[in-house]
Amino acid sequence: MNKKYIIRKNEEIQNIINNSSKKNNKYFVVYYSKNNYDYNRYCISVSKKIGKANVRNLYKRRIKDILMKNKLDISYDYVIILRKAILDINYNSMKEELINILEERKWRKK
Repeated sequence: MNKKYIIRKNEEIQNIINNSSKKNNKYFVVYYSKNNYDYNRYCISVSKKIGKANVRNLYKRRIKDILMKNKLDISYDYVIILRKAILDINYNSMKEELINILEERKWRKK
């Protein structure tokens, strides 16, 4: 994933969380808001409750892979927070759940 697609500044992340729409399910919490760019930007947050650094990085890589392989509407910022239940599912289930929650956004207006 190219660096321009990643949100790193805490200020921006807090702004998205406080001033955006939210969708959640058993595995993810996703905050999203419109941005002024011609591309999507993402922040993936994985708690220490999920495991050690190598496990957290594995899940971040999987989420990035899913996001880059699936085209979504452009011009949105996403903050994706993983829940501990993510440890109980495989890659294909994770892919289905994440795509479902991101596509549900299309039906909700802010």
